[in-house]
Amino acid sequence: METAPPRDPVQLSYRDATPSDVPALVDLVESAYRGDSSRAGWTTEADILDGQRTDAEGVRQVIATSGSRLLTVRRGDELVACCQLEHRGDAAYFGMFAVRPGLQGVGLGRRVLAEAERVVREDWGVTEMHMTVISVREELIAWYERRGYRRTGRMTPFPYGDERFGLPRRDDLRFELLVKDLEAGAPGR
Repeated sequence: METAPPRDPVQLSYRDATPSDVPALVDLVESAYRGDSSRAGWTTEADILDGQRTDAEGVRQVIATSGSRLLTVRRGDELVACCQLEHRGDAAYFGMFAVRPGLQGVGLGRRVLAEAERVVREDWGVTEMHMTVISVREELIAWYERRGYRRTGRMTPFPYGDERFGLPRRDDLRFELLVKDLEAGAPGR
């Protein structure tokens, strides 16, 4: 006799961001990537970038852009994660992914990524998910590879001199395109 899998004790709710969410979203993204607070999690970029990760204008633009969604993730009333989804023809772009630092490493990010993939498949009918990751973030890239993303070797330059993307602490930063075939299933979930 088979037993049912244990019920997930952490109930998450998902909804598209609204303009009233902007301040909380900026705080969440900044806490996950910049400054000392980001060091509580493993996704910090504090050793490679200073300055901001995003700002209110950037978040508002994602919310307002046609074909773009900023998915918020809540546990009860607490904002715990977010991600940007942008429709690009047969593909969707996944970005602005942030999980509250104290909740990283417990499977929350994996659940949010799986939900984002489900949403773009069902709502937009896309066959691929694309994202860019700073190429020196080997541990983060390996995490995505375990979830079915593949490195493409296609690099784009880091926007040095544009403080909206942070203040680089090193001169070898580039973005690498990672791609996942959404039709082939979901390895690594």
